[in-house]
Amino acid sequence: MPYTFPVHIETHKISDGYNKTVFYPQVAALQNQELEGLINHAIIDQTQQLINEQIGNMPTAVEEMIGLYEIKNNQRQVLSLSLSNYTYHCQAAHGITYIKSLTFDLEKGEKCELSELFKPGSNYVERLSSLVDQQIKQRDIPLLGEFTGIRPDQDFYIADKTLVIYFQLYEITPYVFGFPMFPISVYDLQDIIVEDGPLGRLAVNN
Repeated sequence: MPYTFPVHIETHKISDGYNKTVFYPQVAALQNQELEGLINHAIIDQTQQLINEQIGNMPTAVEEMIGLYEIKNNQRQVLSLSLSNYTYHCQAAHGITYIKSLTFDLEKGEKCELSELFKPGSNYVERLSSLVDQQIKQRDIPLLGEFTGIRPDQDFYIADKTLVIYFQLYEITPYVFGFPMFPISVYDLQDIIVEDGPLGRLAVNN
């Protein structure tokens, strides 16, 4: 396997006065300039979508907005990151946070959707739904209703040898529970993951 190094990340920000600042990452110094542009545009687009969602959801003025990011995986030609946006509107009972994640296969030069991590016809939705359901029961997670399974495009990120499936606030649990996160080991999915894809690459023990 050729040597691969972590991607260099720079922090940028958008600010609109006191209490309204959004920090977001940008990739720099990639040899593949086309890929660098693809990644950075995807990050900017998702950052703006989060801002738009926060502003468009409430009729009242924004009192506070803070956007942050976390790099979840930056190894083996797999970059996975999460963008969060917390916004409090005037007279709201509390602020609301949204989290969205982006995962890139640097080897293939593309953004990854959840379905693309698995072999065609593998029925990954049923497998992941079953593993999430097991964790809901094991962890005694309070639900708003019956858990019926994940969406084919469910929110996710990759962290080392783990696929993390997650849900937004209020999506399946009460607000006070926070974001329901379900870490799943790549080794529990080894028979259905694409071997030369991000999960397959991270599953190799070397």
